[in-house]
Amino acid sequence: MPPLSEYTKKVMKKFLRPKNFGTIKDADSIGKVGNPVCGDIMWMYIKVDKKTNKIKKIKFKTYGCAAAIASTETLATIAKGKTLEEAEKLTMKDVKEALKDLPKVKIHCSIMSIQALRKAIQEYKKKNQKDLDATE
Repeated sequence: MPPLSEYTKKVMKKFLRPKNFGTIKDADSIGKVGNPVCGDIMWMYIKVDKKTNKIKKIKFKTYGCAAAIASTETLATIAKGKTLEEAEKLTMKDVKEALKDLPKVKIHCSIMSIQALRKAIQEYKKKNQKDLDATE
């Protein structure tokens, strides 16, 4: 694990003061991923505006290192207000750039955050397929 001095100021700010940390009790969907090697576990909770198909509320819960928490916080900030389709296209590069870089050994954290969001979106689409078909 890299020392905290190897993290950018942006990573440390997102780690120490996350604005989107928590759960949504009546979430439309939840995506969960875990990595048995590093022990990180991430949950991404989304609430979707059914008329616009946009993520109107997003929260996360992450058990892991500074990079894991900063990555999920950053992704939640980026994804909020995007349509499900726009959010599905986000990549680990988007997270990494928003954080002003991550140590190479922590890149997997940004990948996991993307996976958690995509799982939440996929689960939402499964549950709401009829409604989604009607809006197309």
